[in-house]
This record gives sequence, C-alpha cells and structure tokens, in this order.
Amino acid sequence: MTTKKILGEERRKLILSWLKSTNTPITGNDLAEKTGVSRQVIVQDISILKARNHPLIATAQGYMFIKPNHEEQTVRQVIACKHHPNETEEELLLLVDHRVTVRDVMIEHPIYGDLTGSLMLNNRHDVLQFTEKMRETKAVLLSELTEGVHLHTIEADRMEHIEAAVNALKQRGFLLN
Repeated sequence: MTTKKILGEERRKLILSWLKSTNTPITGNDLAEKTGVSRQVIVQDISILKARNHPLIATAQGYMFIKPNHEEQTVRQVIACKHHPNETEEELLLLVDHRVTVRDVMIEHPIYGDLTGSLMLNNRHDVLQFTEKMRETKAVLLSELTEGVHLHTIEADRMEHIEAAVNALKQRGFLLN
C-alpha cells in the first residue's frame, strides 16, 4: 500500500496529533508509512518538534508525547543501581512487577557528563521487547560504560509501589548503597 506523501508542517502537525492521542509509543517506521516519507525524515521532524519545546521522547518502543497531567498524578524517585549487563532484564522486570514505570537510565560519563536514555518501560511486555532489541542490535548498555553503575528515574501512582520496588532491588543486591 502506497501512502500519499504529506509535506512539512502538515506532516509535523499530524505526527504531533497522533502522538498526543495515544499513551503507547509509535515507531518511526509507522509514522513514516502513515506520512509517505522515510524514517530519516521522521527523525528530523521529531527533532524539529522537540526544538519547538514539544515534550516528545524517543524510547526503544517508539516516540511518545509526555502528557503533563500524567506527571502530576505520579510519584517519582531516582535510584542508583549496579549490576552486570546480563542482569538487566531481571532488574527491569523486578521494577515493573512492582507497578513501577522505569522512565530512563542515566550514567555519569567522564567526558560528556550526564547521559540519559529514555526507556518508558511500564510492564513485562515493554521490558522483554527492550531486552530483545538489545540482543538483536548487539547494542551496548549505558551502564557498561560505568562498570554497571547507573541511575533510573522511576515513577508510580503510589509511593508504596516505589518503596516495594526499592526494597526488592535492595534484597536482590541491585541497589547501590
């Protein structure tokens, strides 16, 4: 099926509208197919929209619009972790199983300073999709640049969920004291 090519501003308005209308990520390939342009054009469009201060993030699952009202209803905490790369899936599953969203991963790089990668992992499906993509692409985890040390911004609708997740990480030895 061939889609009619949608030009510039009209395409960016559509992309923004589609992202605002869903709580799930939309891949660059899906946006490219819907608008009849290449994925690289979509990457450029997203960069333009971000430069215009639209709250967009790129996750392993696709692009998302961060809705302000969602952030007001959640509790957030930054946690410090350390583990081997082969324990990443276990760590992330442990967090989402406690009804916690893993927003991002951060490291302190000796040259670039703080580096952050958006994750937005909400459930087991998201985590398994993320770890499968890591295996397929043979990508290096940010934490591999810092001997396993990394931070996560986590959020939940109740502080009890965060506390339970943190306690589980501590019991497993993943929490950096």
